[in-house]
Amino acid sequence: MEYIVEKIGMTRTLGIKASAVTLIKVLDAKILEAGEKSAIASFPRGKKTNKATAGNQKKYSLPKEFNRFATLEIAGAATGDQDLSPLKEGVILQTSFLTKGRGFAGLIKRWNFQGGPGAHGSRFHRTSGSIGNRDEPGRVHKGRKMAGHYGCDKVSIKSEIVSFDAENKIIAVKGSVPGANGAIGRVKVIK
Repeated sequence: MEYIVEKIGMTRTLGIKASAVTLIKVLDAKILEAGEKSAIASFPRGKKTNKATAGNQKKYSLPKEFNRFATLEIAGAATGDQDLSPLKEGVILQTSFLTKGRGFAGLIKRWNFQGGPGAHGSRFHRTSGSIGNRDEPGRVHKGRKMAGHYGCDKVSIKSEIVSFDAENKIIAVKGSVPGANGAIGRVKVIK
């Protein structure tokens, strides 16, 4: 089972041994067409609309707030509201989110390079240094770690459900989850 979720933020559990948890809200998704392994679902998000969205809303007789569509991995699901029964304490999830975008970043921020000495006229502070050689190889090798665009990558991690509030549809997942607060992602039940 796969669900479309929104990251709320981090907090901690209260008790004898407190642990860090991430709160994730399961969005109200309606399954429109169900196949053997995948299904087309719609979920509410923002006010974005266009002719294609309006056509799909008319086709499936959806209210205006269901304006986003996605394909989910769901085995043997029926059309209508999503089944939340697999979400319970102790279940292992695969959470997938986009990481925070950091724009064009240098070597030290992007690859954790050390950098050079800061004083005594070194002139080598946060630069890359040599990236190749003239004679051999006579080019820059592929995969060389350089400055460039950093972030906005899809990252999937395994997480354990600490608790699930079925009334508010909020999952408390052990540890941290990549992405900014308010980001849309997916969770998939593994075991």
